This record gives sequence, C-alpha cells and structure tokens, in this order.
Amino acid sequence: MLQNPKAIMHIQDPASQQLTWNKPPKSVLVIKKIRDASLLQPFKELCIFLTESKNMIVYVERKVLEDPEIANDESFGVVIKKFCTFREDYDDISDRVDFIICLGGDGTLLYASSLFQESVPPVMAFHLGSLGFLTPFNFDTYQSQVTQIIEGNAAIILRSRLKVKVVKEPREKKKAVQDRGEEKGLIVKNGESEISRRTVQYQVLNEVVVDRGPSSYLSNVDLFLDGHLITTVQGDGVIVSTPTGSTAYAVAAGASMIHPNVPAILITPICPHSLSFRPIVVPAGVELKIMLCPDARNTAWVSFDGRKRQEICHGDSITITTSCYPVPSICFRDPVNDWFESLAECLHWNVRKKQNHFIAEEEEY
Repeated sequence: MLQNPKAIMHIQDPASQQLTWNKPPKSVLVIKKIRDASLLQPFKELCIFLTESKNMIVYVERKVLEDPEIANDESFGVVIKKFCTFREDYDDISDRVDFIICLGGDGTLLYASSLFQESVPPVMAFHLGSLGFLTPFNFDTYQSQVTQIIEGNAAIILRSRLKVKVVKEPREKKKAVQDRGEEKGLIVKNGESEISRRTVQYQVLNEVVVDRGPSSYLSNVDLFLDGHLITTVQGDGVIVSTPTGSTAYAVAAGASMIHPNVPAILITPICPHSLSFRPIVVPAGVELKIMLCPDARNTAWVSFDGRKRQEICHGDSITITTSCYPVPSICFRDPVNDWFESLAECLHWNVRKKQNHFIAEEEEY
C-alpha cells in the first residue's frame, strides 16, 4: 500500500513552459520559403529590422540569396553584406544560432528542424504559407513580437522528434585487394571482405512513412516493438508519427489528434487489408523496427517528413525511437490555446451548424 497515493505523480502544466535566455540572443537564423515571390518583401523587412534595429547577426541560407529579386536589389545589397551564409548538408551552424525565425508554412518549420540533427534553437514561425498549423504568428506585428522573443517574454512547447536509423544491407559483395588493405566502403576481415552496411540517421518532426511506392502489390512489412514482432502490415503502408505529426498525414489516415505535450508515438496503417487494423498509440520510450517481410513480393519506400525518399529492400531495417532533441517551438499565447486555435482555424475541428432549439409550442409535447 502506498502511504500517500496523492503523491504518486506530478503532472506539469503545459502552459508553464517559458522561454528563458541565459544571455541576450545575438544571432538569428532566418529561413524563407523558396520560390515564393510573396515572401520577398516580408523577408527584406525582417532582415533590415534585425540587422539595423536589433543589431543581430543574421544567418541566411545561400540559395535564398541567389533569388534574382534579392541579388539584383541594390538597396538591399548593403544588408546582404552583413549576412552570414551557409549551405544545407555542408555547413554546421548548430552552435552559432541563438534562435530561428521561419517565414512560410508548416513545411518551412519542418525544413528548419531537418537542419539540426542534435540540439535545436527556439523556433518562431510566422504564418505566410498555405495551412499554418505549426505557425502561430501573424507577420503584421512582427516588430513587437520579435522584440518580445528577444526579451524572453514567451511560452514554448517542446515538440518531440523521432530519431530514425536506416541500415542498408550491401547489395553485392566484392573481393578486397590484399596489397591495398582497407578500401573505402569495404571492411577487410581475415583475408576476406564484405561491403560494409550503410547507416544513415535522421531527426524527424512529423512522421516516417513506409509505403509500397510504384508497385501495384500490397506493402508487406514486419513491425517490431522492443525486439518483439507485433504485427505484419499489409496494405498501402504505415505511418509512424510524433504527436506533432498526428495532425498531418496520420489524421488523414484515421489517427487521433494528440497534443504535442503528450509523450507518445503513433502507428497508423495506410489503407490496411484488414478492417480490424486500427491506429494505435504506444509509449514514447519504446523502440520500433520496420523490415520487409521475408516473403514480401516487392520492396518498400520510406520518406522522412516528406523528404529523403529511398527504397527499402530485403535485409534493410528502419529503427525508430523518440529523440532526445526536441524542437522548442515558441508559442503565440501558450501550448494549449495555440493548439486548439490551430484545430479550429486550420482543420475546422467540429465545425457544424448548431441545432435549432424548440419553439414554445413544441416544448408542450
């Protein structure tokens, strides 16, 4: 018997998470949606405000500045000279940026997440895209809102990510040249060699999608949880998502919408061949593993937040766990109010015409 049952668990109020700076922020990464002419003016205004009014060091991706509308703007050229630039997959800026500002839609925030494979700076996302479920800020009052963030007056929500490890088995074997020793991509052992397994890791904010790709056959993949086979997915595929991703592809496939503060992983089949295969929610601490079923008729394909799509063959594996590097997303009000407002504004959750009340004569019957 527990002596004090009321002291079993303390549940933290999601609205109590606040942004706190150890020292005033000095640098900011500005991410703009590519190939969107409507964002050029907001991007220029924001960068001028950050560099001239706030004396911030502004990081911008190099390909953004290659836009002719930006490169050929002589009046903006003075500001461009103050920028620090980087290239995706080449330059590591994880230790140089204090916070991030996104101009675009939800995809812009997903892209910002993909740039940081470990710790992510706080992200402030302005709604300048299509849907805007993850982008709570309106650009009309950007100056006062950015100033509040710099001063540390904001709530944050820690959006969990998935750590995904893809292991590819070698497709063929080669013999090593003895006098050359170890070659790139080869592991020499006891005079024989095998092409080494290729391992790639990703940090995923929304979901991992495994599907049948261009094949007309059902996908046929085994799903393991903590090393135990729990089911074989036969259908168009399976979605493994975070609570943040529950309102994306997963909800369209029939999953429940889960608040980002809930520690969980969602498993949602895509058009399963069994009507009893319903979406499930598992604890955030489990390890999931997906492999092609040994007797699968075809390969499968996997993508990570809609990017890095690749083929999965027999012997390959996808291991998924909850990452220890969440995305600190800055709230407009607080985590609870922002989420329900997004449900109402973006997904029109439970919107219907209200039922008429009875008139006086009907109430008598």
